[in-house]
Amino acid sequence: MATNTELPLADLRVVEMGQLLAGPFCGQLLGDFGAEVIKIEDPRAGDPMRQWGREKPHGMSLWWPIVARNKKSITINLRSPDGQELVRRLLAEADVLLENFRPGTLERWGLPPETLWKINPRLVITRVSGYGQTGPYAGRAGFGSIGEAMGGIRHVTGDPDRPPARSGISLGDSLAAVFAALGTLVALHDRRRTGRGQVVDTAIYEAVLAMMESLLPEWVIAGYRRERTGAVLPNISPSNVYPTGDGESVLIAANQDSVFRRLTDVMGRAELADDERFRAHDARGRNMTLIDGIIAEWSVTLPADELLERLSAHGVPAGRIYTAEDMLTDPHFLAREAIVRMAAPGLGDVPMQNVAPRLSHSPGAVRHPGPALGEHNDEVFGKLLGLTADRAAELRATGVI
Repeated sequence: MATNTELPLADLRVVEMGQLLAGPFCGQLLGDFGAEVIKIEDPRAGDPMRQWGREKPHGMSLWWPIVARNKKSITINLRSPDGQELVRRLLAEADVLLENFRPGTLERWGLPPETLWKINPRLVITRVSGYGQTGPYAGRAGFGSIGEAMGGIRHVTGDPDRPPARSGISLGDSLAAVFAALGTLVALHDRRRTGRGQVVDTAIYEAVLAMMESLLPEWVIAGYRRERTGAVLPNISPSNVYPTGDGESVLIAANQDSVFRRLTDVMGRAELADDERFRAHDARGRNMTLIDGIIAEWSVTLPADELLERLSAHGVPAGRIYTAEDMLTDPHFLAREAIVRMAAPGLGDVPMQNVAPRLSHSPGAVRHPGPALGEHNDEVFGKLLGLTADRAAELRATGVI
């Protein structure tokens, strides 16, 4: 495992403000590659993510050790003048400010970009919000779920005879975080040329919109509106979930012409590849239901393991639909160390996803799980900002830190 000094972003200091998911997940991504991420939390309760999650053994969040991993935690009351002064001092020595408050919040606290750039002109200010920093909706409260709806993904998710569904994860927040991390790295790269920082304005709905493929020209040029299609994509066939002889389900994706021919070979139905109804991609799309039925009649005659072995031997993409239990025992996950375990106080060893993507010469690393609230106050306030013990005690007594 790489040490912090070997990590590719180890020369960057990120000050993370905000809470919940979109901003903190961006901080997690930067921290995974070595950035020193100093997370500012409210002294009274900290980030609500400390309490979020479906399951909370011992009253502790299982999400927090992941989203706050590789970070330092300090506490500052951002609504107090003394707290705001601490932030200004901290940002004078930082490379990135990461926040996901409602637009205008930094400005109300006397921390607008123009002021911060007078202190540190090289500061990159990454701002994540529901609707972006400008436009008529900018001031609205915006959660990830609303961004998913506005960005288009909710309308096309689910079964056609039911209302729009959602995925089982916080997709909008996570997409915004990934784009925020990308924008931050682009701005840092640009800073090498200009010597100046800039604002990275990431809107959740725009991050979702960016993933919507050809949805817009399909409507404007072809007059086609994408709708919910359940487990399949229109005109992409065969690519579906099929039953097996032992009651499992296997996803088979053989929609490319050459791959479909390989599938018909393993099925012992080579004639299907030359059938006018299935020979070409468009024809299979028109006859999706028919070809899915033929494949299902064959797949259900084989147990899942044998089915997957045959498909793999013929170069046909296929696989099980994994649960957490499957991931923890799968030999490929194990060989690539896709899951790591970190000791977290009160929880023991916590399994979590490893760093992605993988770099061949300077990979990221999970170094420690999410910290305790204010765990790094002494280090940051004392060693970095030079506060005396008396001054720190005074600020602690007045609820500033």
